[in-house]
Amino acid sequence: MEITMKEVREEIDLLDKELVMLLARRQKCIEMAALVKNDKNLIVDEVRIEDVISKVTSFGESCGLDKSISEPLWRKLISLSIDHEFKELDLIQNKS
Repeated sequence: MEITMKEVREEIDLLDKELVMLLARRQKCIEMAALVKNDKNLIVDEVRIEDVISKVTSFGESCGLDKSISEPLWRKLISLSIDHEFKELDLIQNKS
């Protein structure tokens, strides 16, 4: 039995939903980090960024995810997360 394009797309749609749920959880952690740090100077941590990239690309490769996908994807995710953390910190500090 051959797999159909419809079946492939249904699987992708399911995976996208799972990814969105996980990304929403990750975003909540970013928001908690802003609350804990409470200092704009602590948001960007280059050592931590490179550690995350290293862990993700290594684990990704062990799962069959090409580094040419995982590294730029996570660098963008981290960049967007940093932007979000700055916005969250502004909200937190403006409430005080």
